[in-house]
Amino acid sequence: MNGTAVRPAPPRAAGHRRRLFAEAAPGVWVALADGCPPRGHLTERDLADAAALPPHRAAERLAARRALRGLLAARFPEARDAEVVYSAHGRPALAGRPEIGISVSHDGDAVAACASFGHAVGLDVQHPPPTVADALLRRCAHRRADALTRLPQRLRAREFAWLWTVQEACVKAAGTGLAGRPWAIDVPLPAARGTWGPYRWISLRGRTTVPLSIAYTPLPDPTRVPETP
Repeated sequence: MNGTAVRPAPPRAAGHRRRLFAEAAPGVWVALADGCPPRGHLTERDLADAAALPPHRAAERLAARRALRGLLAARFPEARDAEVVYSAHGRPALAGRPEIGISVSHDGDAVAACASFGHAVGLDVQHPPPTVADALLRRCAHRRADALTRLPQRLRAREFAWLWTVQEACVKAAGTGLAGRPWAIDVPLPAARGTWGPYRWISLRGRTTVPLSIAYTPLPDPTRVPETP
């Protein structure tokens, strides 16, 4: 959970291990491996990208890349081995395949990937933190903070995790990362879908036990001729 002080989630018990592969919105596909290794091959470039990272970050990078490769192989096989490149703010993209938007996320033993033809996408998965301070709620939940503070700590943390996944997914879809001030995005709770500017977002409530949200918007049509002022 970027920008917040939380402890890593403990490993999942075998009974909580779960995979999810779904069309979250028309043409927007998501894969989740929660508590079990994600499926998918790795390219030589994937391995090279991870080799320069510290061991724990390399493991996270490879797990996320496996989830992405598995999703691409299932839905966009022509792009399954495309090189993954990054923008200045860390937004991933497929080299030579700008028409396919991608996003990945991991938190503890939960790893997720999203891909869509014709859409910019953002994805975030988060385990609820052990506790959520009142100050953090006021910063992120705005006028809903008071209602959240009255919840038992476990429910408060879970609702905050759903809230934060929406905020993170939106700025990831926009390609701005934390520079996009995700905490300023107003998210109604416990809504499962909504909008932020040109972006639509959806939270997969009821479909996964770990909070996961996706934001998306159509990519510009490269064949469209700009209008003359």
